Amino acid sequence: MTLSTLFKKILRLRTKLDDDQMKAGTGFMLCLSDTITTLQSGGYTENLVPGYDHLTCQSGKYTLYPKDFFIDEIFRFENSSDPSDQSILYAITCDKHNIRGLYIESYGVYHDELSAAMLERIKYCRAQCKSPSAYKDKVRSYAPETTLK
Repeated sequence: MTLSTLFKKILRLRTKLDDDQMKAGTGFMLCLSDTITTLQSGGYTENLVPGYDHLTCQSGKYTLYPKDFFIDEIFRFENSSDPSDQSILYAITCDKHNIRGLYIESYGVYHDELSAAMLERIKYCRAQCKSPSAYKDKVRSYAPETTLK
């Protein structure tokens, strides 16, 4: 059992927090490296690199445009001792190329410049992650054509 798993069990017993509360940041929060390791063991093995209007992986072998991928999970990390040390981790699936990977976006001066279509895709998937029941009858990797490249 990892130290993170042990802390989560102890915290759950003491505070009675459920999984949603734990993920929301109101409970114990894993660090970025622990979350990456957990997601990689769950099959998110590709490192996704952002371009202006796409993501790439495997040294450019595959290009994922907004219409091609879906963001399964979003994790936000903040360093309380250094406000400029913040990031978001996206767990992404692309059924077209049978790819599951991770994209890490930093806040502040070093953030990635993304196209409007990429930002719309992130917003669309984020809404589905927050309220999956509202999207239960829609195809997971579909968004309105007007917002996708």
